[in-house]
Amino acid sequence: MNFDDLKKEWNAETTEGSNISSDMLKIKQSHTPIDKIRAKMKHEFFYQLAFLAFMVFIPFIAEFSVALNQVYFMTYAIICGFTAYYFFKFYRFYKNSYDMSMDTRKNILWFYYEMKLNIELYKALTYIIVFIIVGFMSAYLLIEKATVFAKILTRLSIVYILLNCFITVLIIGLITELWAWYCYGKYLKQVKKVIDELDYE
Repeated sequence: MNFDDLKKEWNAETTEGSNISSDMLKIKQSHTPIDKIRAKMKHEFFYQLAFLAFMVFIPFIAEFSVALNQVYFMTYAIICGFTAYYFFKFYRFYKNSYDMSMDTRKNILWFYYEMKLNIELYKALTYIIVFIIVGFMSAYLLIEKATVFAKILTRLSIVYILLNCFITVLIIGLITELWAWYCYGKYLKQVKKVIDELDYE
């Protein structure tokens, strides 16, 4: 083997080494948004637990009637059931994200797609809870404020009520999407950018 062949091999090894270190640098860049997502998940878990604990005291603060208390605690039990399922799925994903090294593109891809699924689950849970609460508010109007509710219905047209319901659903959807983006979406976009850069190279 002559000197020129040795030089070519040396240059090839140097180029390969620089590619590996460049890829590793990009993979390390993904750690920051992933760490931020994990921190947000942890905070969200405790916020939701605190909110569920606060909900127990709402009937005593608002001084509901016996009939409405029963409806409220049935509603509360349903909300807790849906939330427990969500907590289980989110917690399992959170723990699994720490079990892997995050030092390969495959692991980052796993995190990205699993997090996308969890965000959709998060949004679905929000919609479910909001509509359960709307259902409870309807029961409240029918049980506690039946006469006031009847007067409202006689004064307003059905088209106006349906239009308000539709606009309320749109506002709830918009708030949910924006909140999910604020908490997780923007960081997940940074992870996707790293994945795209790795794919490009």
